[in-house]
Formats: sequence, C-alpha cells, structure tokens
Amino acid sequence: MLTVDIKKKLGTFALEVAFETGGDITALLGASGCGKSMTLRCIAGIEKPDSGRIVLNGRVLYDSEKKINLTPQKRKVGYLFQHYSLFPNMTAAQNIALGAASHGKVRRRAAVAAMISSMRLGGLEKRRPDELSGGQKQRVALARILVSEPDALLLDEPFSALDDYLKWQLELELSDILKRFGGTTVFVSHSREEVYRLAERVCVLTDGKSERARDVRGLFAAPETLSACLISGCKNFSRARSLGNCEIEAVDWGVTLRVPAPPPDDIEYAGVRAHYIRPAAEPGENTIECAVSRVIDDIFATVVMLDAGTGTEYSLIRMELPKGDWAALGSPERILVSIDAGDIMPLRGS
Repeated sequence: MLTVDIKKKLGTFALEVAFETGGDITALLGASGCGKSMTLRCIAGIEKPDSGRIVLNGRVLYDSEKKINLTPQKRKVGYLFQHYSLFPNMTAAQNIALGAASHGKVRRRAAVAAMISSMRLGGLEKRRPDELSGGQKQRVALARILVSEPDALLLDEPFSALDDYLKWQLELELSDILKRFGGTTVFVSHSREEVYRLAERVCVLTDGKSERARDVRGLFAAPETLSACLISGCKNFSRARSLGNCEIEAVDWGVTLRVPAPPPDDIEYAGVRAHYIRPAAEPGENTIECAVSRVIDDIFATVVMLDAGTGTEYSLIRMELPKGDWAALGSPERILVSIDAGDIMPLRGS
C-alpha cells in the first residue's frame, strides 16, 4: 500500500498531490509539465516535498511534521528513468549486478543469473548499452531494479525513449513483467492509450493538482471534471447548467438535453465523445441542427466539424463517422444530429 499526500512549491508552480494505491498498477496521467515526474521523484526521495506524508507498506518514507525523510537507498523503491540511465562502460550483467550490491557475492551472482533468465537476456550478458536495442535496454534497466527486491516500482514515461514501432511489443512485455512483480507500481504517462491498456487505477494531474484516483475504466466511461474529460480524449464540450429532473441546458449548443439521471447541482459543462454523435432523420429528443463547417478525411474515418450556430467558445462539434456512412449522406451543408442520453457526461469545472 502506497499513500501519498504532499505539497511542493517550485517558483510559481505548486504541486498538490494526494492518492492511495495498493498492490496494483496506478498511472499518473496528465499533460507535460503538470507535475507527474516531480511526484515520482518525491516518492523516490530524489526531491523533498515542502510538506505532507508518504507511506509505503506501513513504513513512513517522508513526514514533514515528524521530520522523517528517508534516503532513496532506504526507501526500497525502484525508479525507472525515462532513458534508463544504464552505465555505458558496463555490460548488461554488470549493470544488473549494481541493483544487488547489498547481496553477498554468491547470492548476487545467483540473483543476476535468475534475472537474466526471467528477462530473456541470455546471450546479452557481456554487451554494453550501446550494443543493445531499445527493448533490451529497458529489460536490463528493469532487471537492475527488480534484483534489488523493491516494495514499489516507479516508471517515468517508460516508452518515451522508443520509436513508435517498438512501443507495442515492449508494452506487452512490460505488462507481463509488472504482473509477475505483484507489488505496487506507479507509472507516469501523457498517453491515455498507454494508461488504458496498462493501468488498473489512474490519478489525473492538472497544473500540479491531483484528482481522486479512480478505476481506469470508470475514468474513461464517466469522467467527473472537465480536466479529466479532456485528458481522456473527449473533444466536444458545452457550458451547461442543471434544469432539474433529468435535463441540462447545453449553452454553447443552444439546446436542452435529457440525461439518464438528475445532474449534480454543481455541473458546469457537458461533454460527448465524437464517435457517439450520429446523423438523425428527424427532430426529437437530444437532436441538434448544425451547419457543416468542415469535412476532414482521416485515416479510418471521416471527421465532420459541425457548427451549432451559437457563436460561442464551444459551438463547434466534432463528429466522427465511418467513411461510407458520411458518403451515403451526400455531403450536406446542414445536418441534424442526435446524442443518446447515456452518452452525455455532466462535468464539474475542476
């Protein structure tokens, strides 16, 4: 179990992060510069928070009130840096052995051999980092961490140093490694796709502030705030207010929308994903008449930019259709579209 509740000020930037995770894979998701990597560095002991508390499996790693601040070496936390930080003048086996420096000679040799076998690094023991592929470097770096028997793993953008064509295979390999590890893992990413596939829980960071950690599927299905909805990939928003019962006013789309349940009183926005918007044959519940502003031929779909005609900040609506579906409509200048009530997401501003 890892509990983090810390604050740190860096110039005008203020980090305020609080989350808790057990023996699972938790992602810190957010845009570049939102404080994700700084959070990992505070957990690892590389950076010192200004205040707060960090506890791992009942051991206090940091407590500002009790003046506790364990060194990185005493925290039993493995940190995988973005570019792996392998020593270039050492072989793969020597790099891995550094993680077992506290073991006796015989135990260290056995632990390194076992790690080379489990990481499928046989035959590469004597190669230096510049003789290894990106995936092999990643496995060596992870082996060096795991051989130290950490209680938690911290992974900082684990695929950022890799070319796109390598990432898919390495993501599969990393997923297998993390399942075998079985302890607490926290990894940082700005990629919602990586987070969705790899993590079990996710904590969204926006400008240094964290939201509550949630089940990954829950975040993508029903984000609670505008920031979380943006980071989950939604592109359509309208300012909104509750009308009571099961209705909201979507100000920027100029319509009243029905939702499955009474919206919260503090609703500020409504969001809907582009692939949930569909052409409608006739006016009805949750329909919007729009002008076709632009048509974009994407790789696997047609993206249609629609204008709800209110002239406000969020009046443009993005609709994504299979190419054949759009072609069948005959390229209209105006179109009626509909949204299912269950696909509308009421959102708080923060």
